[in-house]
Amino acid sequence: MLMGIFTLALGDLRERKARSALTMLGVAVGIAAIVALMSIGFGLKYSVTSQLTEMADTIMVMPGRFTQGRGYVMLGGFNERDLHDVKRISGVREAAAMFSAVKDVEHRRERKLFEVVGIDPKETHAVFGKIVKEEEGRGLRESDHKTCVVGHSIAKDLFVHEIGVNDRIKIAGRTFRVVGILEKQGGFRSEVDTQIYITKRDAKEIIGDEISMIFVRVRNIEDAERIADEIEERIDENHKIEDFTQALTMGSFIRQLEELFKILQAVLLAIASISLIVASIGIMNTMLMSVMERTHEIGVMKAIGARNRDILTIFVLESGIISVIGGILGMLIGVIGANVISVGLGSAFGIEIPAILHAEVLLGGLAVAVITGVLSGVYPAMKAARMSPVEAVRYE
Repeated sequence: MLMGIFTLALGDLRERKARSALTMLGVAVGIAAIVALMSIGFGLKYSVTSQLTEMADTIMVMPGRFTQGRGYVMLGGFNERDLHDVKRISGVREAAAMFSAVKDVEHRRERKLFEVVGIDPKETHAVFGKIVKEEEGRGLRESDHKTCVVGHSIAKDLFVHEIGVNDRIKIAGRTFRVVGILEKQGGFRSEVDTQIYITKRDAKEIIGDEISMIFVRVRNIEDAERIADEIEERIDENHKIEDFTQALTMGSFIRQLEELFKILQAVLLAIASISLIVASIGIMNTMLMSVMERTHEIGVMKAIGARNRDILTIFVLESGIISVIGGILGMLIGVIGANVISVGLGSAFGIEIPAILHAEVLLGGLAVAVITGVLSGVYPAMKAARMSPVEAVRYE
């Protein structure tokens, strides 16, 4: 019996191929949008958190605090005593000072403003770990004077003439020799691409003695939160100002980002669901038109013994078939679309965002398509089932 009803439903869809195909396409677009956007959302989360996880043993110490209404409030910079006290805290493996300021940079008479960063060459690992490498030339050395390492975008993209190793550039009116060009970073570390690095000694001449930020690496990641609290207490005490500094662990930063990504994924899902709602309206409209066109046929079926539930099953099954085929097609389009978006983002912005396809997203998308299709077909099916056989047979 059920097989006969299924065959009948499938035959009715074949009779209206164009309309059925367009309705399936509407469902497919909705499911494809959900699958693609959720996959890119998961990929973005993975891309950012994986980069941060590489620096899980790092604490960033900044002068100032984020406050409600006023944003980031900076109360001054650090000094050598602050750096010395941080290095003495139990559990600290290494600590490095970073001096930074936006300065005028000139190359072949072309002048632009870029952030210039001063670091002690022997403490480079504390700042970058092993994630930043030179594409050309070498890194800074302790014996260097009036030398610099240039970010990839500055060297290759932002001046009319590319900057190469051994070229001379002017920083704040002083001539520096370029000894290295950094690899392109992109993504979460994209700021490195637009920075110029000089030695701590040269930075003090150009920027001044005030330390902009302190990078700390801990021996044991589990101690990071305790060490961060102690850093804040020590530096606040040095400056006699409460909340003078803020020490951010990568763990706390990752947790904040994960909460942000949950919100982002919810927004993406809501946006994608709009197209699915439109598709459900399309299914309902298609089924209502089908009921009207087949009123006479419904009357004949009832006259020869078809029950209300048989009629109901036929139309619900038709909407179910439309949604299943549309859902499967949408999954395929979504997978392809997610990978295309991933490649496009990588080419356009230099950000590696993989398309991460979770089985629950694919199966959930298909389930949503089926449920949406069936529910959209219930009202037209009930309307068909409740028809009076006499009136239906007379309908032309």
